[in-house]
Amino acid sequence: MIERYTLPEMGRLWSQEAMYQAWLEVELAACEAMAKDGIVPAKALKNIRRKAGFEVDRINEIEAVTNHDVIAFLTSVAEKVGPDAQYIHYGMTSSDVLDTALALRMKRAAKIIDKRIVTALSKLRSLVKRHALTPAIGRTHGVLAEPTTVGLKLGVWYTELKRARVRFLAATEEISVGAISGAVGNFANLDPKVEKYVCKKLGLKPAEVSTQVIQRDRHAAFISSIALLFSSIEKFATEVRNLQRSEIGEMQEGFAKGQKGSSAMPHKKNPITAERLTGIARLMRGYAVSSLENVALWHERDIAHSSVERIVIPDATILADYGLAKFNDLLSGLVINKKQMLKNIYFRGGIVFSQRLLLKLTSKIGSREDAYVIVQRNAMKAHDSDGSFRDCISADPDVTAHVSSAEIEELFTLDYYLKNAGKIVERVLKS
Repeated sequence: MIERYTLPEMGRLWSQEAMYQAWLEVELAACEAMAKDGIVPAKALKNIRRKAGFEVDRINEIEAVTNHDVIAFLTSVAEKVGPDAQYIHYGMTSSDVLDTALALRMKRAAKIIDKRIVTALSKLRSLVKRHALTPAIGRTHGVLAEPTTVGLKLGVWYTELKRARVRFLAATEEISVGAISGAVGNFANLDPKVEKYVCKKLGLKPAEVSTQVIQRDRHAAFISSIALLFSSIEKFATEVRNLQRSEIGEMQEGFAKGQKGSSAMPHKKNPITAERLTGIARLMRGYAVSSLENVALWHERDIAHSSVERIVIPDATILADYGLAKFNDLLSGLVINKKQMLKNIYFRGGIVFSQRLLLKLTSKIGSREDAYVIVQRNAMKAHDSDGSFRDCISADPDVTAHVSSAEIEELFTLDYYLKNAGKIVERVLKS
């Protein structure tokens, strides 16, 4: 991932140094496990623990000759350990190290990501509570529908993000497995106790069964959970982008002192963070497709998945960390324009209250079809003449013959739409 979208903690986790360190953690844990069975002499284990290390530049030099990164790593470690290096990687195959260490780093990356999700949930929860009864116009098909509240709109985001977290944590649990099972996963040269010890020490679980590799449906589920998380975040960002449009003006991103919106137009305030989140979501879905393609491997293993994962897994987790940080920034600075929301509710003289009039007239004249014709006629008149729906119905004898002026006035109050909103928000916050 490019530096622009890489935050320090996550970036360090996916560095070459961190990769080799994770490999070394796996190898040392395996040596400890084998020492318990007398395969690795106690004296040798002590020496290995004391001297084992590596140099990234040296590994790169060796790999240029061997064209095999694990062998290059082991050679570099052996140069530091000396003769006792014969016990390192004993009975193991490369994927024992690669896949177990990858799971270890993915679990660590997930912990960083989850902290960001928890922060976003906390911010959203506060916004839902604060704006439980803040009136806003609802839209269907992008067209004015009926009044709702900001709390209900954001409550949708909050509950959806909670579901995304549940999926992400489940996928994290699924990927948190190791395998120290040998060349085709049959433990021919290893005791399963070694795998059990290594996994326990590293905070992983042994895979129930493996070939030479841990099966890639696990990795696909993990990346897909991130892609789905960001598809939801894109949905939230798209709402902000729409509501920030000049002719709507109901929400907008925070705009910092000294910030510039356009090199050419000084008046501009653009939803750049929401647009960036939209772009990130597109990348995430691409990573998900690539991870799904990795599930099918030949026989007990091929390496078609390897080059894909070296890009997709670090990039997806680094970008998730960055994207969630930006989403949290957006939530922290989100501007709710209550005045404009009220103005939009009463657009065209409150045309969005048409259903309330429909229900009132239906009960008075006993025919929904006839009531619909009357209400729609006035609504279309207000639309077409840029007029006021309230004025139109107040002047229509087909309405006033059945509905008093006081009843008409009552139709245009927001209490009807707010009466249950608080209860729903309370339900959301308890969920």
